[in-house]
Amino acid sequence: MKLKSLLTTMLLGAVSVAANAANDIVIETDNTALVYSVGDNGRLYQHYLGKKMKNPADYTAGPRGGEAYITHGMEDYFEPALHINHPDGNSSSVLKYVSHATKALPDGAKETVITLADDQYPDKVDLHFVAYPRENVIKAYTEIFNNGKKPVTLDKFASSMLHFDRPNYYLTQFNGDWISEARPSEIELKFGKKELDTKLGARANMFVSPFFQLALDEPSRENAGDVLVGTLGWTGNFRFTFEVDQLGKLRVISGINPYFSKYTVKGGESFKTPEFIFTLSNNGKGQASRNLHDWARNYQVHKGNDDRMTLLNNWEATYFDFDEDKLVSLIGEAKQLGVDMFLLDDGWFGNKYPRHSDTQGLGDWDETANKLPNGIGRLTEEAKKQGVKFGIWVEPEMVNPKSELYEQHKDWVITLPNRDEYYFRNQLVLDLSNPKVQDYVFGVVDNLMTKYPDIAFMKWDCNSPITNIYSNYEKDNQTHLYVDYVRGLYKVLDRIQAKYPDLRMMMCSGGGGRTDYEGLKYFTEFWPSDNTDPIDRLFIQWGYSQVFPAKTQCAHVTTWNKSASAKFRTDVAMMGKLGFDINLHDLSENDLKFCQNAIKEYNRLKPVILDGDRYGLVAPYNSNHTATMYVGKDKKQAAVFAFDMFPLNVEHLTNVKLQGLDPNVTYSIKEINKSDATSSHYANYSGEYLMTVGLPLFSTSRMSSRVYELTAM
Repeated sequence: MKLKSLLTTMLLGAVSVAANAANDIVIETDNTALVYSVGDNGRLYQHYLGKKMKNPADYTAGPRGGEAYITHGMEDYFEPALHINHPDGNSSSVLKYVSHATKALPDGAKETVITLADDQYPDKVDLHFVAYPRENVIKAYTEIFNNGKKPVTLDKFASSMLHFDRPNYYLTQFNGDWISEARPSEIELKFGKKELDTKLGARANMFVSPFFQLALDEPSRENAGDVLVGTLGWTGNFRFTFEVDQLGKLRVISGINPYFSKYTVKGGESFKTPEFIFTLSNNGKGQASRNLHDWARNYQVHKGNDDRMTLLNNWEATYFDFDEDKLVSLIGEAKQLGVDMFLLDDGWFGNKYPRHSDTQGLGDWDETANKLPNGIGRLTEEAKKQGVKFGIWVEPEMVNPKSELYEQHKDWVITLPNRDEYYFRNQLVLDLSNPKVQDYVFGVVDNLMTKYPDIAFMKWDCNSPITNIYSNYEKDNQTHLYVDYVRGLYKVLDRIQAKYPDLRMMMCSGGGGRTDYEGLKYFTEFWPSDNTDPIDRLFIQWGYSQVFPAKTQCAHVTTWNKSASAKFRTDVAMMGKLGFDINLHDLSENDLKFCQNAIKEYNRLKPVILDGDRYGLVAPYNSNHTATMYVGKDKKQAAVFAFDMFPLNVEHLTNVKLQGLDPNVTYSIKEINKSDATSSHYANYSGEYLMTVGLPLFSTSRMSSRVYELTAM
């Protein structure tokens, strides 16, 4: 027998023994079980995904499901999770079970790693699953090892593959465009393939958000039915593939978009995919959202359980037209308003090409001398004097062609060497796959923090997708650019977080261009949209709230939609991380008094709004009204926000049933945040009454709003 045949026989025998000896692999939260089993052929199959059952033997009582991580080139006829091109030209893989292990993590989660290997090639794949029992959330990712000497090329490399065998499937996607982000639409999935993907690179989520809802058996409902909600932790191109086969079975494949992203893995190295994060709710999409909110605050979002600062931003008060004296005055207005921080937006930098518009200066991060003769230090000193924090806007990944940086380091820019440059918003993207560019981008933050250590906050913007797709650094590996750009960004953010752990940052990208949970490991919050019209924001914030907690969503009071009262605009913004982007001189004396009082009320209710459970009472879609409530974790306090958008003059209004309360507790209800900055007692009701009969929350007044506070007696 030849040596190769002998080794193959020995390996097959080892795999067979391991497979036969293996028990079912059960990955559980308090409410969900994901179960794998090893077939007689040595391959791994997903046997069950659903409600946790008391008897573990029940999980594998039925027929086995689909192969856990289907590969290209064998007997399967549909979309694979993995496609490896081997050095000999063979692009097939057969993965067989080798082993699995589960360990407890320090944060209370449990990680299970299932190892699969190809018996003909030195390829190994580890499937990672991290289960968070209380939050009912599971993270899945994959590490692909090339244990050979020669490089292999990955055509496809999914983070996760899940299988479903149900009568019907209903997919809700969240898409839109700039200023119309996160608009949901639901379709029924039939035979064939549906993909949600993006190819934009840096501002990847501009057209479609990296999350979905999958309702099983029937269309999604707020408080009933089986709904899986999934999202990818990746600040770049993603793809979700939903494919129904001829038998009516569905596979869901999630990961980096493989478009123009073939990746070479050298011998002895590996490729780790981003995390696919999902929760399965048996009580509708409302419970799924609360699962993700709890998990995010406890484990994922930077300083997820810490407070958030209210702020006054200068953008709509000044745009690019400001100087030192005007900013000092605005810092005083932040103090007058009662917010925690003043945020200086775009327009403070550049000297050869002063930043007077978005056409120039981006990349030259020195203060404009005639605007700020005493530098940022004069502003941080004034903020300290006024007793407010100071924050600043940066966009360090981008460059204007009209800048000193572009003139000196065009080789740092992602741009084709033999084509006319295409500009999105008059700018180009720096090549973060290049370590020198990583050093530069880190230096933008590091230099500011070194010179001005009192900076407490940064609004990190990213206004352009990747255009002119060519890397001067990657050379012969151009298909690595989309992946290595994001990895380079994370390297920069890791350095910033390590050196400045207390620095808070907002993830901004022309609005909702970046809205992912891996980014939120570094940022305390994100900017959902440049659209701050309160009517539109009711829709946008509702969409994002399906996945992200209130404390991650920046919501600002501005002058957009002057037909709406200051109260209406402020009530909408109070459902997120409250800020103001307004010239106080545009407010009447009564409106200013209202806003000052609203900030006090918001600060008092922060533990409920930012850290409580969110319940969507009435969705804004197909309705003239909408209502949302937040309930404290101990159920002793709650806040209800009710909005009339464009009701009919004659409309039949009914009570709205509240949710999440203790039925055995009596609650004192008062209306707060009234337009005259007062509050008034409304009634006392039991939690049972409020959840069974409800309250008359709505009116027929256009663009009117009410906020109710519930307190256990």
